[in-house]
Amino acid sequence: MNEIDLYCNLMDEVKKRTAVVQGFLDGQINALYTAATIESAALQLRKILELIALGSLVAHEEEYTMSYQNFASHWHAARILRDIGKINPDFYPKPVMEVPSKRPGIKNELVDIKDGFLTKEDFISTYSALGDILHAKNPFASQTDYGRFRSLIEETIGKIILLLNSHQIQLYKSPDFLFVHMKEDRDNKVHAYIFAPKDNKRG
Repeated sequence: MNEIDLYCNLMDEVKKRTAVVQGFLDGQINALYTAATIESAALQLRKILELIALGSLVAHEEEYTMSYQNFASHWHAARILRDIGKINPDFYPKPVMEVPSKRPGIKNELVDIKDGFLTKEDFISTYSALGDILHAKNPFASQTDYGRFRSLIEETIGKIILLLNSHQIQLYKSPDFLFVHMKEDRDNKVHAYIFAPKDNKRG
């Protein structure tokens, strides 16, 4: 399986786990009581963040392994982001939207989304915060605010969807980038394409 197929498989799993989180949030599924339901959603969200980080790793596997021979044992999402960033500072997914082009012969162009998506800073802070809800609480400490965590999970899922719906990843030491659709009408699956800068269009 090539790197593009591996990346698409990871993004397909992101979609499935996102649906699970949304199911917990809207009450379609539950874990019998509020605390367990929010904790279950938090666990799925942490896994989604890890999949995003691992997706960035897949897109740079050859370069990553040259510097980090034990990458397969890496599991901490924030550390993976840090290490890949040392190799390619532009690795993080860049959200874009397709708009009709005014140029002859070109159907659509890619325009950067400026805000509202999950940034690297959001990623790291949220990943860390979610860890607090996944461990048993000291009975003498303040009680967990499950309403706050529910709001954090709901907000983060929205930001992830905007980040990934249509996104691109800059390839290492290359002008080319990977352009990704999280779904397409033909089969509702993830598809990715290699684009060169002059091909900043969808025709």
